[in-house]
Amino acid sequence: MAVKMRLTRLGDKKSPFYRVVVIDSHKARDGQYVDLVGTYNPLTEEINLDTDKAKKWIDCGVQPTETVRTLLVRTNVLEPKKAHKA
Repeated sequence: MAVKMRLTRLGDKKSPFYRVVVIDSHKARDGQYVDLVGTYNPLTEEINLDTDKAKKWIDCGVQPTETVRTLLVRTNVLEPKKAHKA
């Protein structure tokens, strides 16, 4: 079972609100999740993450999506990726 950390969309039309969740990668975007890690409001750029819970899941091998990785870097849970030199 491949487990990922990704966003689940909530909110009305044109006013999105997201939950950062740990979920089986084969489930639907808004399907049943394993654990709720935090929330993200793109309209106000507000990020609420349980950093201890996020670090625990990352240590267990959960792969974040690119968007969630960006949020984790903003909240200092992960280090930014190093650019490859050609």
